[in-house]
Amino acid sequence: MGAPITIYTDGSALGNPGAGGYGAVLLCGALRKELSAGFRLTTNNRMELMAVCEALAALKIPNSDVTVYSDSKYVVDAVTQGWVFGWEKKRFAGKKNADLWMRFLRLYRSHHVRFVWVKGHAETVENNRCDTLAVAAANSAHLQEDTGYIPE
Repeated sequence: MGAPITIYTDGSALGNPGAGGYGAVLLCGALRKELSAGFRLTTNNRMELMAVCEALAALKIPNSDVTVYSDSKYVVDAVTQGWVFGWEKKRFAGKKNADLWMRFLRLYRSHHVRFVWVKGHAETVENNRCDTLAVAAANSAHLQEDTGYIPE
């Protein structure tokens, strides 16, 4: 295992559903990487979860020690309270965003991940940076299709 990795994530939707984006900042020692992307039609929860998935997917070394800071109670509580593991046992029956949760679990299990909830729009510099990235991505002229989004 290499040096510990710190990840900050945020997602944003301009309307819910609506255009949305995610932002992530990955830190490892002196290394820094920022990720973001925008989507034409999605939800805030999908963007919050996609931010975590994309950040974990960007890690090159398996079994890394990772701390994820997120202002999403949806994501943090689902993992720290163990809800997502119960949803998995029931094959995500009746749960939204099953595609992203399944992807998340594959990525999560390839590392040693700890989640920490942070208050959004507070004084957490990197979380605020993620919010800026997410909003800019959602407002981009080059929005992608969120192929997993299922309108209600």
